[in-house]
Amino acid sequence: MMAEALTEAGASVVLVGRHEDTLQAVADAVKPARAMVFRADVTEPDQVKAMAGATMEEFGRLDVLINNAGINMRKPALEFTLEEWNDVVDVSLKGTFLCCRAVAPHMIERRYGRIINLSSMLGRVGLEGRAPYTAAKGGLIQLTRTLALEWAQYGITANALCPGPFATPLNKVLFDDPEAYKMFVDGVPLGRFGAPEELGGMVLLLASPASSFITGAALLVDGGWTAR
Repeated sequence: MMAEALTEAGASVVLVGRHEDTLQAVADAVKPARAMVFRADVTEPDQVKAMAGATMEEFGRLDVLINNAGINMRKPALEFTLEEWNDVVDVSLKGTFLCCRAVAPHMIERRYGRIINLSSMLGRVGLEGRAPYTAAKGGLIQLTRTLALEWAQYGITANALCPGPFATPLNKVLFDDPEAYKMFVDGVPLGRFGAPEELGGMVLLLASPASSFITGAALLVDGGWTAR
């Protein structure tokens, strides 16, 4: 969805993830746009550094970074193992930090950059059964604010998007559980899950010069969930 929105606006993109077949399917979907596939685990510093280097080699510049990697597990806090906690927090929070750290020097050199970190409405409010996820997403908002302050002097903006319930593969478990699905829908004043393409406009805004005076923000796209 985000890649499609950006390529439709004329951008070239680098698609990064652990599963090359999934990345290639997205690259094929956005043709004839210029899309490069790079297989990497965002929790591995050497792989992230290689990703930034390959992007610069291919395109000669790096204008926008979108950190969208994330996983979730759902159960009471006392039932989480340390390994499970680390898995969730490392992908969302550590991975975002590593990608920002790898990309920022190139943006600083050009004195321009747009960083978009995908947090969640659960970075702003709590929810039972989501301890590591809410901790990671809340941490992402604070990381975003700190980077916005540190890098503003270089013309770099950093903002967090905080989606509510969206119809994505990560939330498939909710669609398979009528009771859980109803609980979420009942909490959304607009009365439905968001469609992935409804994030496209926000991504385009934050990636473009139109957002030049927006930095350090955590922008909610949650159908009104947190307005209550």
